[in-house]
Amino acid sequence: LDSSGAFSLSTNVHTLPHKYTFSFLINTLQAIGLTFLRNFKATTDSKYNFPVAPNLLNRDFSLAEPNQVYAGDITYIWTTEGWLYLAVVIDLFSRSVVGRAMDRRMTRQLVVDALTMTIQRRRPPSGVTFHSDCGSHSASADFQSLLATHGIRCSMSRKGDCEN
Repeated sequence: LDSSGAFSLSTNVHTLPHKYTFSFLINTLQAIGLTFLRNFKATTDSKYNFPVAPNLLNRDFSLAEPNQVYAGDITYIWTTEGWLYLAVVIDLFSRSVVGRAMDRRMTRQLVVDALTMTIQRRRPPSGVTFHSDCGSHSASADFQSLLATHGIRCSMSRKGDCEN
């Protein structure tokens, strides 16, 4: 239990005779000077002044061939050296990863690098759609310029639309 967080502790103490809540464990850890790991990191910043693209995908995942629609997102992985951010691009037809990039910092360059790998590996025809959430990384001028240079259409789901 030495490296456990409050949530992990709250699920592991069920064998004790008393019930302990998550908030009780957080307060107890803080009272004795211990810190706990936070397992959540926000990867979408939708509070920005970049224009938001229309949702061209609109939950239509029925594709006839590869290189029609790519989708991208960022996730994070906890390592012994800290957080590692991973940007991934998949081809929605095959569901295969066609581009990726990793870094210790979550920057706009991360999504640019993942899309650049996709372009180099797949040589997409003009008119391919790239779909993502409406985060600041995908809406950034750098990323939008890369899309436009290669004739890739931008599509974004709306804030809070996690099913898209």
